[in-house]
Amino acid sequence: MEKIKRCGILMGGGPAPGINSAIRAATIKLRNEGVDVLGIYDGFQHLMQRDTDHVKELHIEDVSQIHFKGGSVLRTSRANPVKMDSGLENVLYSLEKLNIDALITIGGDDTFFSAIQLEKLAGGKIQFVHIPKTIDNDLNLPHGIRTFGFASARHFGCVITKSLLTDAACTSRWYLVTAMGRKAGHLAFGIAKSSGATLCVIPEEFRDKHINLHEVVDILMGAVIKRRAANRAYGVAILAEGLAERLSVHELEKMGNVEFDQHGHIRLAEIDLGGVLKDQMKNGLKEEFGLDITVVHKNIGYELRSLEPIPFDIEYTKDLGFSAAKYLMEGNSGDMASIQDGRLVPLSFDDMIDADTGRPKIRMVDINTLSYEVGYEYMIRLKKDDFLNPESLTRLAKAVNTSPVEFKKRFGYLVGL
Repeated sequence: MEKIKRCGILMGGGPAPGINSAIRAATIKLRNEGVDVLGIYDGFQHLMQRDTDHVKELHIEDVSQIHFKGGSVLRTSRANPVKMDSGLENVLYSLEKLNIDALITIGGDDTFFSAIQLEKLAGGKIQFVHIPKTIDNDLNLPHGIRTFGFASARHFGCVITKSLLTDAACTSRWYLVTAMGRKAGHLAFGIAKSSGATLCVIPEEFRDKHINLHEVVDILMGAVIKRRAANRAYGVAILAEGLAERLSVHELEKMGNVEFDQHGHIRLAEIDLGGVLKDQMKNGLKEEFGLDITVVHKNIGYELRSLEPIPFDIEYTKDLGFSAAKYLMEGNSGDMASIQDGRLVPLSFDDMIDADTGRPKIRMVDINTLSYEVGYEYMIRLKKDDFLNPESLTRLAKAVNTSPVEFKKRFGYLVGL
């Protein structure tokens, strides 16, 4: 394969800390190798319309200091060429019109899937490589390899949660914090574990396909009661927004109009999961046990996407951007870039696809690991030992003025009793 002459770079999906560092590293490496670099604005949005005007030549002086900044200098969009008639063909036409013979895509599973389809359609005329980006950390990379942006989002999510923990203790109230994570609970669990939040509820802990909203409410109520039994009238619970995707359509519709984005995903930000849980939790404690508590709901997610990256993500994305450029310079195409043990390990597009769905595989939190065991161990929530230990069971029942037998009958199902 001939040496590439002009490489495009685009970013799709939601922002994540570290995007600009990846753009910078790739641009500098390519320019040093004599390759022209073209930044493409707004993801696939304009290319899908055969609009080739929203581009910018990137030179070293344009990117030399952008790695400290949040957001994306190339902006982004969720425009999906796979969902549009002739969308992929239009993108390919636009790339050829721009004389682009290699493309670096930066994004999550949807941008990655679009890159896969483009690579197939191009038939070798254009080289492709994808850099995995998402604060959700749910791309199916090897164990222990994170998507960039996750560490920064977790860090600042932890800062917010620490402040809420202090406020909760000061004001004797509860906070329900919903953290981003369309399907997987990595971000919610990471924030909860690192901040010492009272508890965390993620979709992976539920075995069934559909999650019963009533069960989630009971988990939260049980945590409040357990804290009350320990003379603590406050707490912070972290919820993964992906819980909403596993609720029944009937329960979702009760929360308002269900909207979908261009990729066919439920707009979870429009679902008032935390508000519904707050109301049901408060009402349940009041009506069943006469407990009157203050609960505040807060969403965190958008605040975390365009933050300045922490040093880990700056360094990590520098490696990824450099590796993507080097990969293309060596004549390769059709892989996702990953850094493992300090080395570039290309991951084949084909190997990243789920044979059953035809979509990129989603990495969920593995609840059978030591990491999850440690996080769960330090959560304050009803556990099997609370029911098997007579003293603990009596203490919990007393906290809500009921008998141990009745308390076990009411909440024992949460732990399989």
